Amino acid sequence: MLKRLLKISGYKMQDTRYRIQDSTPLYPPLVRGELKEGIAHRASIFTHFPIHPFTLLLFCSIALLLLTSCAAKRVELPDYEGADIRKVIAERSSIKGVNATLHIEFEKNDSAIVGDAALTLTDRTLELRIYSMGFLMAEIKEMDGIIKSAPPFDRNKKIILVEGLRNSILWWLIKDYEVEEQSGNYHIRNSSRKIVIDKKTMLPASQTIELDGGKELRISYEEPANSNGFWYPSKMKIELSKYVVKLQIKSMSLIPHSIPGPPQQP
Repeated sequence: MLKRLLKISGYKMQDTRYRIQDSTPLYPPLVRGELKEGIAHRASIFTHFPIHPFTLLLFCSIALLLLTSCAAKRVELPDYEGADIRKVIAERSSIKGVNATLHIEFEKNDSAIVGDAALTLTDRTLELRIYSMGFLMAEIKEMDGIIKSAPPFDRNKKIILVEGLRNSILWWLIKDYEVEEQSGNYHIRNSSRKIVIDKKTMLPASQTIELDGGKELRISYEEPANSNGFWYPSKMKIELSKYVVKLQIKSMSLIPHSIPGPPQQP
């Protein structure tokens, strides 16, 4: 019996070498047969357990939802085409100020201060607190032109923070202005300020302010955002001499002018 098996095995090995030149002679036919059976058994698993169409559909739906949630959402900008810019400014003048949280980067030459900030701003007052890793890093307050800061700031830093923040965010407080239309924009000017307003969105694109001593405060705007129907630029860049302040507004709420109540009885 053993001789017969060896004879059969040797015959097949010789036959295999003759017909398949690139096959490996290290495995006898019986072993190769077991390997083939093992591969066939593994392949049969997919035929015995096919993927149900509902499972495949569910997987595709989940993948589509993940891709949709990761995709950048398009912001539907306001359309004020044909509106009167003077009327828009008059309507915004009913806003006394704003409360805002923002990310701030303060640069001078090669140094920078980066942190998160809380801002309360009106036409007459400003209160700004800058935090880094949860700790108060700087604070500046202003009321009717009187500025206090901790740590003490130099004059240019006070100007770019106080005048820059107020005029960039509350841009509609401009007075005694003239309007000129140029290339799809409104150019609003007075003796010291020039604001470029997009005619379609009625949001500022840039602003320049002439200061004493021939200096110029430059402001640029990006990324319109919406807070309860109120549109504003969420990114701003303020430049003065060697100073640059970059703002990213995270949230904003409006402070309306107080409505006078009925006269008090004596």
